[in-house]
Amino acid sequence: MIIDTHCHLDDPRFLEDLDDVIARAREHNVKGFIIPGADPDTLPRARAISHRYDDVFFAAGVHPYDIEKYDEAMLETFLEDEKCVAVGECGLDYYRLPESEAARHEEIARQKEIFSRQIELAKRVGKPLIVHIREASDDSMALLMEHGAEAVGGVLHCYNADEQLLKLADYGFYYGIGGVLTFKNARKLPHVLPKIPKDRLVVETDAPYLTPHPHRGKRNEPWYTVYVIKKMADILGMTTEEVERLTSENAMRLFQPLQNLEVV
Repeated sequence: MIIDTHCHLDDPRFLEDLDDVIARAREHNVKGFIIPGADPDTLPRARAISHRYDDVFFAAGVHPYDIEKYDEAMLETFLEDEKCVAVGECGLDYYRLPESEAARHEEIARQKEIFSRQIELAKRVGKPLIVHIREASDDSMALLMEHGAEAVGGVLHCYNADEQLLKLADYGFYYGIGGVLTFKNARKLPHVLPKIPKDRLVVETDAPYLTPHPHRGKRNEPWYTVYVIKKMADILGMTTEEVERLTSENAMRLFQPLQNLEVV
């Protein structure tokens, strides 16, 4: 059994064939899906999809690219839903910062503010975090520690193989491993993967983004987790069945409403 802990099934690219996407995934033993909340505009669709399929869940949060849409009261209404399993995806992303120093400083300060508020929100509602970090490991680590994020834990989505972030395994955090692991030019992640505690590994696609080899260039979808699982098994010296069971059990431990899914 495989659980895709991060797939944007509310993305417009799945509007026409979502039933087929879910069916293909189930045929390849994907038995659980989490839609990460990133853009508040699509949260109603994410929630609706989760109630349409028993094995689909969602999260509610605001991505650092969409912090101008942050509305805490609105997020709280979604977080009350029984199918909502986490706060996020939220975090810090310094990849597209403005060029001017003043604008950069303002953007970084604003991202930190909204990320901090979502950490506190997660603590208040008692749900784990889905954390997005891009070129911001130091600040992300500092904020998670400063705000006591170990109280709720979470997952580092699309883990970027920064060894500094391995320390978060001691504070209730898991590591989302996706298609990047299969890229032919991947170096850091295959090297760091064996250093991650096995009880902190989960699998994700980030569909429709970051499609794994050999399907790069195509729309990503949840059944492609099989390629990530195979690569993880090769690197860790495990069978694919062992990796499937391990990552599914880890995901259900982190996202407790998934515990009703049957592990096979």
